[in-house]
Amino acid sequence: MKILFIAPLPPPIHGQSLAAKILLDELKNTNEVFVVNSKESFTKNHLSFLYRIFEVIKLLCIIIETQKKSDLIYLQISESLLGNIKDLMIYWICRKKLSTMYIHLHGGSLKRLLFDKNKWLVFLNKYFISQLAGVIILGKSHIEIFSGLLDKNKIHVVPNFSEDYLFIDNKAINAKFLNVSSLKIVFMSNLIPGKGYLQLIEAYKALDNDLKIRIQLDFCGNFNSIEEETKFITEIEEFQQVTYHGIVNGDKKKEILNNAHVFCLPTSYYEGQPISILEAYASGCYVITTSMGGIKDIFEDRINGYELTDNSVESIQSALKYIIKYRDNLHHIALKNNIYACSQYRTELYCNNISNILGS
Repeated sequence: MKILFIAPLPPPIHGQSLAAKILLDELKNTNEVFVVNSKESFTKNHLSFLYRIFEVIKLLCIIIETQKKSDLIYLQISESLLGNIKDLMIYWICRKKLSTMYIHLHGGSLKRLLFDKNKWLVFLNKYFISQLAGVIILGKSHIEIFSGLLDKNKIHVVPNFSEDYLFIDNKAINAKFLNVSSLKIVFMSNLIPGKGYLQLIEAYKALDNDLKIRIQLDFCGNFNSIEEETKFITEIEEFQQVTYHGIVNGDKKKEILNNAHVFCLPTSYYEGQPISILEAYASGCYVITTSMGGIKDIFEDRINGYELTDNSVESIQSALKYIIKYRDNLHHIALKNNIYACSQYRTELYCNNISNILGS
């Protein structure tokens, strides 16, 4: 089968680009794949907007040619206004082949951020989406996004995954929870305010000193600017138990997650289905997070960890006190999370499910 594959690919590595790469590598094994990398450039000067327009025009020109010789089209869609306009242009270019196109949504805020605020966007999207072969979403909580836009039997749920190299066995999980002197808590995501990293560090700072020494905090991820990174590093310098590791991948990522006892993502975003939480499960971690967006499809309070009422400093501080007080309970949940991930969130399952939907 000849497949036109349109999606953002690494670098940089984030949830959406990683998912695209994993699927692309699988599809290439048995299909002829024409790849169109739709990632955005993040230049931050006065020419960045004009450069992005040039990029989009170039991308559309490639799609005009490649869609003609494709049997099937796979498109990862955007949740931003400009991104959706770009997707609408792709639909228009491929209008004669919409019945062979599948779109894949990796977020959870398309309806809330765009469709609920722009009725004309709903009309335009419905016109094209209603003609598609199918839509792929991450969890059942996202079905409502496309409700009324196309037949329900064309909406397919395929959960995210954790890469195989991050899975550890029961022996390794038991070992890291044996004789724990301080709980290792890791935050691994983009370091932007909505993800809750600022609230997490403030919650830690507000703890009594005898509780602080019982926690080790590791922050991993990318800042939006050098200024924000410098400010954060300066802020945590006085705390020996707090470390910023920068962007981590491969062996370094595996080392940090596999040694962590607790994963914390106090996000206020209407998330899709954070791969980072599934990676924490695979690595045998207890999880602290909110129930925002698609998180509710993969996380249950007291079953997978501690559900925050919100991402406030007070709520996070209560969670930190709880895990310190009941740290003997963390081990059992960490083991269950690993088993859960092994059965539900492997890359093989992810790729096979999508391949079956595409019929490739």
